[in-house]
Amino acid sequence: MTAPPDPLRLCVYATVAALTWWCGPVAVVFFAGLALAGYLRAHRQGLRRSACLLRDVRVVLAYLAVLLLAGLAGALRSWWT
Repeated sequence: MTAPPDPLRLCVYATVAALTWWCGPVAVVFFAGLALAGYLRAHRQGLRRSACLLRDVRVVLAYLAVLLLAGLAGALRSWWT
């Protein structure tokens, strides 16, 4: 009998969502920046297709850059209001 699959990924998603909710835009900036750095490195090393739903690494990079900018805007807005 084989063991059932471990839904670890779902636990990771829930943890990231909780951190984002708790830390707000700063968490979005952190995670988007971390992912952007990782994808940039992978793109420079030759990765052209990702397992991400968006598939094309250039589209993933653009998406992460938009998230990073939105997080920065949200963080700045929360600090100045």
